Amino acid sequence: MSLSPSSTFRTSSTPKSAKREKTNTNGEPKTRRTHSPSTHNNPSAQKTHRYKNTKYDGSDDKMQKYTTLMSNYGKQVGIDFSFHGTVANTFDAHRLIQHYQEELGPEVADTIVNSLYAQYFTQRAHPSAPETLLEAATAAGVDRTAAEAFIKDEYEGLQETKMLLREQASNGVDSVPYIVVEGKRRDFTLEGAKEVGEYLKTLEAVVKEAQ
Repeated sequence: MSLSPSSTFRTSSTPKSAKREKTNTNGEPKTRRTHSPSTHNNPSAQKTHRYKNTKYDGSDDKMQKYTTLMSNYGKQVGIDFSFHGTVANTFDAHRLIQHYQEELGPEVADTIVNSLYAQYFTQRAHPSAPETLLEAATAAGVDRTAAEAFIKDEYEGLQETKMLLREQASNGVDSVPYIVVEGKRRDFTLEGAKEVGEYLKTLEAVVKEAQ
C-alpha cells in the first residue's frame, strides 16, 4: 500500500476540545468495545482465493501469471510480496491513519501507512487486527499506551473518518493511488497503479499544454 494519507484524507476542522461524550439512542453513555479476533475475521477471505475469484474469474492460470508478474516487480525494488494471508475490512486502519495525521502530522501518518503495507503485503498480517495497528503506530513513534487506548476505543475518530470516506466516494474515488495533476487547461487523473511511463506521459502533457 504506498499512498500518502494526505492524498486520501483532509484534516478535520473539529477541535479535540469539541468532542462530545458518545451516547447510544437512549442518551446513555456508550460502553467501549474492544475488537476480538472473530470480529476482524468476519467478513474476510484469503488473499489468493479472493484475488482469483474477484479479479481473474477463478482462473488458476491467470492468478499464477499475476503472482509471477507482481513478484518480479517487487523483487526489482526489494519487496518480497506474499500472496497469502487475510483480506478484510480496513476501516480501522483508515481511522488510525486519519487520527494521527490530524494529531501528529503527515510524516507520522506516512510511516504508519508504510508499516501497514509492509505487514499486509509481505508479512501476511491481518490489515485491521489490533496488533497490526499497534505495530504500525509504534513504528511511527506514537506512544504505545496512547496508541493502545485509541485502537481499543472504536468510537474515537469514527464519524470523522466515515465523513471523509463518503466525501472521497462522492468524488468518484474508489481505488488508490488516486492522483490528480493540475494543468493549465485541464486536470489529469491517474487512478490505480500505473507504469512509470504513464506518469511521465501525463507530466509531459501538462508541460506541453502550459506552453
